[in-house]
Amino acid sequence: MGDPYILMLVALAVLAIVDLVVGVSNDAVNFLNSAIGSKAIPVKKIMIIASLGVFFGAVTSSGMMEVARKGIFNPEMFMFQDIMIIFMAVMITDILLLDIFNSLGMPTSTTVSIVFELLGAAVCISLIKIAANDAHSISDIWSYINHEKAVEIINGILLSVVVAFSIGALVQFASRLIYSFNFEKRPIYVNALFGGFAITAITYFIIIKGLKGTDFYGDVKHLIEGNTYIILGVSFVAWSTISQILIQFLKVNVLKLIIGVGTFSLAMAFSGNDLVNFVGVPIAAWNSYEAWAASGIAADSYSMGILAKKVPSNIWLLLIAGAVMVVTLWTSSKAQNVIKTGIDLSRQGDGHERFQPNGLSRIVVRTAMALNTVFSYVIPKPTLAYIDSKFQKPVIKLPKDKKYELPAFDLIRASVNLIVAGILISVATSMKLPLSTTYVTFMVAMGTSLADRAWGRESAVYRVAGVMNVIGGWFLTAIVAFFAAAIVAYLISWDMVMIPILLAVVALLMLRNTLTLRKESKEVKKQQYLERAELITINGVIEESADHIAEVISRVNKLYTNVVDDLARHDLNKLRKTDKHVEKLNIEIDNLKDGVFYFIKSLDDTSVQASRFYIMVLGYLQDVAQSISYISRASFKHVNNNHKNLKKGQIKDLKQIDIQLAALLTKEAAIFGQRNLGDISSLLKEKNELLLSVSASIENQVARIRTDETSPKNTTLYFSILLETKDLITALIQLLQTYEEFYLSSQQIKK
Repeated sequence: MGDPYILMLVALAVLAIVDLVVGVSNDAVNFLNSAIGSKAIPVKKIMIIASLGVFFGAVTSSGMMEVARKGIFNPEMFMFQDIMIIFMAVMITDILLLDIFNSLGMPTSTTVSIVFELLGAAVCISLIKIAANDAHSISDIWSYINHEKAVEIINGILLSVVVAFSIGALVQFASRLIYSFNFEKRPIYVNALFGGFAITAITYFIIIKGLKGTDFYGDVKHLIEGNTYIILGVSFVAWSTISQILIQFLKVNVLKLIIGVGTFSLAMAFSGNDLVNFVGVPIAAWNSYEAWAASGIAADSYSMGILAKKVPSNIWLLLIAGAVMVVTLWTSSKAQNVIKTGIDLSRQGDGHERFQPNGLSRIVVRTAMALNTVFSYVIPKPTLAYIDSKFQKPVIKLPKDKKYELPAFDLIRASVNLIVAGILISVATSMKLPLSTTYVTFMVAMGTSLADRAWGRESAVYRVAGVMNVIGGWFLTAIVAFFAAAIVAYLISWDMVMIPILLAVVALLMLRNTLTLRKESKEVKKQQYLERAELITINGVIEESADHIAEVISRVNKLYTNVVDDLARHDLNKLRKTDKHVEKLNIEIDNLKDGVFYFIKSLDDTSVQASRFYIMVLGYLQDVAQSISYISRASFKHVNNNHKNLKKGQIKDLKQIDIQLAALLTKEAAIFGQRNLGDISSLLKEKNELLLSVSASIENQVARIRTDETSPKNTTLYFSILLETKDLITALIQLLQTYEEFYLSSQQIKK
């Protein structure tokens, strides 16, 4: 009888490890954003500090395990068999959910997902038990679900988002008024007091409050309770004195010390709060199995009221989980993307924005601008002038080495991010309230960036859209997690054979995700982007541009052939896929155009000519992209609207043009790739022949219209393709001629 449940425990253990790896890859690196974004400490040292924090946090997380056992449902209402079904459904759903959301690139939270998965699975099993008992009604669901605690947890998560943003903004505003952007010019005692306050806050909330979640809190409880103010006062004096000594005699930058301690504390708070998301359910399942195995009662008759009691967690399991988290932290290939999201949305300067604006974000920005105008009339002008003086950013003269990269924000904002986020997470942990550490750290960073005036007129609409996407992702995560876990729980309760089937689905999805990531990484390596920081001379611009143009031409060649072939077969699905690839090409070129300002600024004073070349190249590439985009979209729309197939004569003419165009584009791509300009004259001759073929096809269609053509839609599509093909050919040849002109010019400069 025990064998099936032992296998379930093994499956849960494996799923826990996978969940740790996937979850940490997406969540844990959030506490690295501030340290890495401010460039306060070398990356390796940051990783070592964070690893120690994660490991110590794992040891202090045992109190949070209660959430998985009794935080969402009342365990005494469920039998052992029910509990195992719930736990199995939660872990399977968690892996599936993380995989799907990662594949879609949607933001998610492991805390939100685990809470709503437990709730969804428990509700499903409760409804099944109620339906099987004629004496029960739907209103009895509240005896199964710990709705008061569940509502408290959900409200805590919701409230944490608002509180994190608000407190982050207020603390950052106050800090900037004290320091402005010139920390080094403040008196030493001010810096020492700031260091004393920051480290005292970290010490109290992380070390003291954090101890409440551990098994050994009882040994030191008498020393802490009732002595709060004494501890805070002594800590503040001690840390302020230490900060004064470090600054005055050892010339230590106390902000870097705060960032180091803050990174450790936030990593510790993350591990203490989020470890339950990954291993809480398997550990609860193991505790349940031990109690049931010792009872000798049937699995469907043994009540799990024991889970409502305080059950100490196995310290070795917590240490193993901490070790897995640390290893994942060092080896995760997804870490940089997660870090980049937080840094991009909170950076002080302008740059490429990851999120697109929407109607709501525009309304929010306009409203904020209107309120700002009102405040400017209400607040006295001297006060406004004083505040503005504190937000004046210093002018930094960059060295000629263009590879130098400024921090995304300064040390003051990084310190505030870490202090506020660490305190909020530790308070929630000490109250045994799981909250989304991802969203707390994210919203604190958003609040501090708003208060720091990082959201200017150029970026505000994008940053607000990003915040809305993250919050929208929270709601989507909650809804999907609830219903998905309920469905999985129902399938398992219907027949236990669904467990291996669902596990196989999990394995296949994980494999598919891995293969997709490898494919995407290969595509990224193939795409030759202009590295604006390194292209400081016209020769560098021309060399890098040639490779990029060759890649674009090859892609356009393939896309045009795909459109003609798919249109000939009237294949809607393939036309849809081709249109997506065309859209991707357009986005890449648009991104390059968005960076023109930064590219021109990065050039040295002797290479202004490279700016003109770069702008002309982008213009022709955009013309090419627009032509192939119009051809693809018109073809897809024609087939999608179920219009008549093109006539055999029309298909024959298009395929002939495609053959000639493919030969032309292949040679042109080779010229750019090999920097061989010897074949340009013959290429121009082929171009003229191709244009004649296009003109002949137009004349053939005119003749068909006057004799046997009966479909105006076919005629419209056919003429559109031919005319856009002419524009495409013209833009490509002009691109080649521009390259030839500037290439020869650069060779003369070399001589």
